Formats: sequence, C-alpha cells, structure tokens
Amino acid sequence: MSASTPPEPWRGVRAVLFDLDGTLYDSAPDLAASANRLRERDGLAPLPLALYRPHASSGARGMLQVAFGLTPDHARFAALRADFIADYADHLLDHGRVFDGVLPLLDALQRASLPWAVVTNKVERLTSPLVAHHAWLQTAGAVVCGDSTPHTKPHPAPVQLAAQRLGVAPADCVMVGDDLRDVQAGLAVGARTVAVRYGYLGTAQPIEAWGAHAIADAPLDLLPWLELP
Repeated sequence: MSASTPPEPWRGVRAVLFDLDGTLYDSAPDLAASANRLRERDGLAPLPLALYRPHASSGARGMLQVAFGLTPDHARFAALRADFIADYADHLLDHGRVFDGVLPLLDALQRASLPWAVVTNKVERLTSPLVAHHAWLQTAGAVVCGDSTPHTKPHPAPVQLAAQRLGVAPADCVMVGDDLRDVQAGLAVGARTVAVRYGYLGTAQPIEAWGAHAIADAPLDLLPWLELP
C-alpha cells in the first residue's frame, strides 16, 4: 500500500464502505459483451475487453463512448443506452466474478465485527440481481445504489446514507473505490479514503492525483490500515 502511509493503523474506524464494480466485483466482461452485442447489431466488429475495461466504472456512458464514440448529448445516445441496459440486465451474471482477495478481506472484517457496506452508482435494478446471486454480497450491512438517493457519487449523499444505515458517523468510515468519484465522495464527508489500483481507474487522472489517503494494489492491502482485534 502507498500514498501517505501512516506509522500505525488508522484509529476510530467503525465501518468500511466499498464501491462495487471495479472494487469488489469485476463486471467489465459482461459490460463489454453487452456493448459488443450492440456493435454487432449495427454490423460492427467486436472490440477487445482491454479497450472497455478502463471505462467500466462509468457504466453505460463509458461503454457507449468506447463502442460508438458517443457522448450523452448525441441524438442516438438515449436509445442506445436503453438498449444497452436491457441487454446487460439479461447478461449481468454471465462472466463477472469477485476479485481475488476480496472474500478473505470481507471474512477478516466479519471476524473483527467491523461492518461493511456497498456504495455503488449502479442502479438498484442492476444491483439487486448480483446481490441475490452472490451470498458474499448478502453479508453487507447495507447496499446503497445509484438511485437510492437523488445523487450519485461523487456527491456525498450515498456515502452518508450508507453510514446512516450502518449506524455510524460518515467520518468514522473508510471509503474504498477504483474511481476518482469514490475518493471525492469519501473526502466530502471526512472519511478516510483508499483508491484501488487493481480496478478500472478511468482515464481522466492518474490514481496518485486523486488525493486518496492510501492506494491499494490488492484487496488485502487494506487490512494493515485497519485496527482489527
């Protein structure tokens, strides 16, 4: 782990909040497959997963930008977005998987009785099937989706709601994510923040420029920073 490494574990952490896609769960293969099916429908060749992966945290917007070079202000965007979401909803359990190291990390949190929650910009319609399918996600103390509040990350509202549902103060949480928006949302409520280098990261800024308190190269890198019994 790197980025402003303290000499000892953080004190007073009462909960850990995780982004979902790119942090706990690798959904990029299914997102890319849906985008490629839309391309094939238009007579275009599929694109490699490597092109889609950095944009996976941006969901439909990111996938359509890669697949078609479209931004939300394009005339075709709204219809393509609806088609993309419908296709992804039918295939979101095809190829995705939990990242290596996540399950041991969550087991360690549970053994230490340190609650954790999911804070995702993915809407409930697309999050609920994942939670229903994966028993490990059902151990979360709360799942806050992109439509659980009027705002999505980087707005602090989703982080605040997750903390409220866990019964802790937002400033007593650690926010963990693979996107600048995760760090911004955590910093906005005074939480400690961890950016994960193994995630999707996007292309706007290097991870070192996000201002996170720490950077994790793997999920289990988080443990030394937590004061676990």
